Amino acid sequence: MIQILTGIQNTSAALDAEHTRLDVISQNIANAHTTHDLNGQPYQRRVVVFESVLKNAMDGGSDQGNLPTLQVARVEKDTRPAMHVYDPGNPEADARGMVALPNINIHEEMADLISASRTFEANLAVVKNARTMAMQTLSIAKH
Repeated sequence: MIQILTGIQNTSAALDAEHTRLDVISQNIANAHTTHDLNGQPYQRRVVVFESVLKNAMDGGSDQGNLPTLQVARVEKDTRPAMHVYDPGNPEADARGMVALPNINIHEEMADLISASRTFEANLAVVKNARTMAMQTLSIAKH
């Protein structure tokens, strides 16, 4: 069977991976001021770790047709320490007046958000172009 939309599985996997990345970045931004996570500590920034997996889409085991597919390996906590801000009037302040805040830099998150969004849009454009080419191929076959 001829695959008209070759590589679409890889693009679809990349779209899924970037969607996960967008979700994690959104969670980070939403929790930028969360001083108590489920464990009672300040929220820790999450990062998405990608991996490239070789999948054999055509030959069932031979080296031809192996296409790298991007997927999410895991979402892990950023190991950077919490930021401490002097705010003695805050009910979350310790005895020294320091408040532990999440290790989130909004500017970094916004840059990551723009990058992930553009990557998602680029992969979506690949899907749209592949669809257009497939439709044109089918139109040629009719004539």
